Amino acid sequence: ESIIELRHLRTLLALEETGSVSLAAQRVFLTQSALSHQLRVLEIYFDTPLFERKTSPIRFTPAGERLLKLGHELLPRVAAAERDLMQIVQGEAGELRIAVECHTCFDWLMPAMGVFRPQWPQVELDIVSGFQADPVALLLSHRADFAIVSEAAPQAGVAYQPLFAYEMVGICAPDHPLANKPVWQAEDFADETLIAYPVPDDMLDLLKKVLLPRGINPKRRNSELTITIVQLVASKRGVAALPYWAVMPYVEKNYVVHRPIGEKPLQSEL
Repeated sequence: ESIIELRHLRTLLALEETGSVSLAAQRVFLTQSALSHQLRVLEIYFDTPLFERKTSPIRFTPAGERLLKLGHELLPRVAAAERDLMQIVQGEAGELRIAVECHTCFDWLMPAMGVFRPQWPQVELDIVSGFQADPVALLLSHRADFAIVSEAAPQAGVAYQPLFAYEMVGICAPDHPLANKPVWQAEDFADETLIAYPVPDDMLDLLKKVLLPRGINPKRRNSELTITIVQLVASKRGVAALPYWAVMPYVEKNYVVHRPIGEKPLQSEL
C-alpha cells in the first residue's frame, strides 16, 4: 500500500502554484506546521527532500518534480471521476438498460431514444437482448433498469408508471371480405387464421379481451417479425391485430387495410 495520498499531491500542486509554504497552506486549508509535517512524512519515508526550503519561489528537487508530475496526471482524472459519479448518482450519466416485452414497441422506442440521446448525452442506452417474455425478472435480477410491459402486475421491489394507451386495429388484405366491414366484431375472427406473435394467449389483448371471453379461439399462425405478419396478411394468409402506429406505414402504401375492433375500439396500454 502506497504512502502517497491524494492530499500530498494536492499540497505539492498548491506549493507549485503559490510558490510559498504560507500561501500553499491557505490554499489547502491547513496551518503551515500541518502542511510541513504532511510533506515531511514523505521526505522521511523516501529519505530525500522534495523541495528547497530557503528559495523563493520554492524550487523542487527531482523527487518533488516526480510527485508533481504524478499530481498533474492523477488529480484531473480523480476530479473527472468524481464529476462522473455525481452525474451517475443524480441520474445524469451512466447506463440505462431497457427490457422490452412488446414486439412492436421498437417502432416508437427507437425514435424516442433518438430524442433522448441529445438531451442526456452521458447516458448510454442499451436494449437488453431484444424482445423479453419476462422483463420484470430482468429488473429483479439487476440485469435491466426499466422494462416496457403491457400489463402491471404489482409486486415488491417494482414500481409501475403508465406510458400511454393506444388502439389495436384489425388488418386484412385490401381484397379480403372483411375489408368491406367498417367495424370488426369477435365473430369475424372465428373462421379466420389469426397471424400473431409467438407469445402466450394472455399477452395478446385481442384474445384476452375480445375473443376468448366469447369462446372464440381461431386457428393460429405465428411470426416473430411485424413485417412478416403484414406480408402474410397482405397475401391473404390470414388477419392480424396490431398497434395503430405499427400498421400505418403499410396502410398508407395500400398493402393492407385497417379496421377498428369492436364498437368501442380495442385499447391496449404500456
